[in-house]
Amino acid sequence: MSILNALFLSRRPAAAFVVVGMFWGCFAAYVPHIKATLEVSDAMFGTLLLGSATGLVSSMWLAPIMDRWLGARALQVGVAFLAAAWLVPGLMSTPLAFAASLALVGLASGLLDVIMNARVSMLETTHETPLMNANHAMFSVAYGAAALVVAFTREAGLPPAPVFAGFAVLSCLIVSFVWMEVTDVAPDADSVNARYPLWPIVICGAVVLVAFMSEATVEAWSALHLERTLHGGAAEGALGPVMLGLTMAIGRFSGQAVAARWSEITVVIVAAIVSACGAVIAAFAPVPLVAYLGFGILGLGVSVIGPMGLALVGQLVAPHLRTEAIGRTAVIGFSGFFFAPVLMGVVSDAFGLRMAFAGVALLLLSAVPLALLIAKLPKWHKKGAGKAPTP
Repeated sequence: MSILNALFLSRRPAAAFVVVGMFWGCFAAYVPHIKATLEVSDAMFGTLLLGSATGLVSSMWLAPIMDRWLGARALQVGVAFLAAAWLVPGLMSTPLAFAASLALVGLASGLLDVIMNARVSMLETTHETPLMNANHAMFSVAYGAAALVVAFTREAGLPPAPVFAGFAVLSCLIVSFVWMEVTDVAPDADSVNARYPLWPIVICGAVVLVAFMSEATVEAWSALHLERTLHGGAAEGALGPVMLGLTMAIGRFSGQAVAARWSEITVVIVAAIVSACGAVIAAFAPVPLVAYLGFGILGLGVSVIGPMGLALVGQLVAPHLRTEAIGRTAVIGFSGFFFAPVLMGVVSDAFGLRMAFAGVALLLLSAVPLALLIAKLPKWHKKGAGKAPTP
């Protein structure tokens, strides 16, 4: 299936991915400005970013309830809530208020994230075709485009608040478009008698954790690395998230095509090795141009790891457990937003950002043995477990 056909089939959740990507791309490019306004150390800023992680993880447990309650309107409510939540962080000038505002953002972003991923998984089952990478690619396109816009707004001296407000207005324009019917899935006899899929959730969640921790470190710290370690300007710093977003989009669109030819396990292994190489290049880059190359290679590789982890858990569990399984896999994955900011801040304070990004390379390589474990787990079939995903 072509990328355009995949996006047409999943156009409504894809629009939600665009909304989430716009806001996080805007935030990533404004990180140096926000950190300077708050006047905090690397370690403290990393701790403040835990605010978003708190909201994200909390939302994962609430999302299945919200999904059942709102049904076809869940995506609409999620988009509107996220647009409203992002109006707050740009107005905060004290560390505690900023952390609290990020908790609200994390809650809204997490709710929308679980629901839109569950909708894509539902469409994958309905149409029997991979769609996850194409949708995550739309997040990356929006992320890179928003960061590019911020490169200009920062050079013009605009503070974050009006820029976040502009993206909120754009988001509200698509609310009516994301109304989407939901297929109710009742458990059959095989589903009722089957064991709860604990290990698929845990192991796939660990793969998503590796991907999201790596993405979070680059999103939050690439601009600082370029501006402080490599002495780049504001526009050069903002281009770090731009490079990540654009190459992740290319990687995910390519992953959509590759997923039709290679197994998910093979894709995860190759992607982990490629992205680790990119992290090493970015860590030891002598000038911003080489760092862009490293972040670009990292983005190409890491782009497909998270979507593949979510797609795999959707294949490994019974249909009526899909939203819950994806939500709990995302809980594990998004817990990376707990660890990544703090670890990067602590390592950066102790050893510098170069060593912190070198640590990201080691983290990415840990996805290889995890993928091999997933290859041993059986996919779900109506009449019992079938063969495992092939490596």
